[in-house]
Amino acid sequence: MRTLAPATTPELCEAIAAAAAAGGHLEIRGGGSKAEIGAQRHETLLDLRGFSGIVDYDPAELVLTVRPATALTEVERLLASEDQALAFEPWDHGPLFGHPAGAATIGGVIAAAVAGPARLSRGAARDHLLGIKAVSGRAEAFVAGGRVVKNVTGYDVPKLMAGSWGRLAALTELTLKVGPRAHSSATMALEGLGASEAIAAMARAMGSALEISAAAHLSPQVHPGRALTLLRLQGFERSVEARCAQVPTLLREFGSVQRLGEPEADGLWRAIREAAPLPSGGPLWRIQVPPSGASAVIQTLEPLGAQWFCDWAGALIWISLEGHAVRIRETAEAVGGHAMLVRAARDLRNTVPALHPRTPAVTALEARIRRAFDPAGVFETARFLD
Repeated sequence: MRTLAPATTPELCEAIAAAAAAGGHLEIRGGGSKAEIGAQRHETLLDLRGFSGIVDYDPAELVLTVRPATALTEVERLLASEDQALAFEPWDHGPLFGHPAGAATIGGVIAAAVAGPARLSRGAARDHLLGIKAVSGRAEAFVAGGRVVKNVTGYDVPKLMAGSWGRLAALTELTLKVGPRAHSSATMALEGLGASEAIAAMARAMGSALEISAAAHLSPQVHPGRALTLLRLQGFERSVEARCAQVPTLLREFGSVQRLGEPEADGLWRAIREAAPLPSGGPLWRIQVPPSGASAVIQTLEPLGAQWFCDWAGALIWISLEGHAVRIRETAEAVGGHAMLVRAARDLRNTVPALHPRTPAVTALEARIRRAFDPAGVFETARFLD
């Protein structure tokens, strides 16, 4: 595979313009931690690792400006030095594919809209993206958004970039809203609940005034010996303690509630964030549904041999299951959700689209948006089979 490695915006514009003129295609890549998502590609690689480094950080204003190829670990270390963090809990996909952690970049996190358990209470990656600099498929450098939360200068282009998987433009700079790290954290747990009971218990907790920051359920398949339903509470210590004291009463009809030790809880939340409870190497699906539909999805797929756990109070289900790709997607659709194929053997990735097929109306809308940014289809690779 041919590789281009521009290090400046003019060089990037030149590379994109040349590809457009030749009818070529470019695959944008930073650290490559998610390169094995999607079908096999043979397009020219647009290596953006030259766009790395911190541009500006203002801890008092909770704003960070950074180039996209900056390692996620570098961003997290910098924020931790000021007792701050990325509130949406992004994570590194590398280990999902058997690679060492550390390759994930902040640009890749935004392009794939990566978020962990805190997505439930603190919003998605797009909610924390204030502004961007980028180069479109027209080979034109542009700026969108700004450095403040309330920036009303036109269409919210930065939100389009979050989750676009590099199919609209090549990012050259990102401005993110950051937040303070939680002063205190506690995890309350219920044992032995079935899927329906766990979803109901999490819904009860989320509908209360206890300000649950994360809620997840591990099935007995992935947490041997006991199903475990987890509720995380964060904030100032006195507030956390007061809210924890109310959880047993709130959930008494679901069974006895225990408080987990901090090391065990931290390990469980880390595993949940990184989909680690499921077997390594096999097919891996990420299913997003309305929480009310989670039980139906699990009841349909579990008899087929699916191993699973859920996050986001049931709105996110991670499933490991050989075969049944059509059934998985039909099941997700039936409850108003969608399923993404995250990991699979190459033959399956080359025949089953990674992203859930859209309805004709949504497909047409997405195509119009992509053509507005990239009329020559420079960033349209074979990755997503569309």
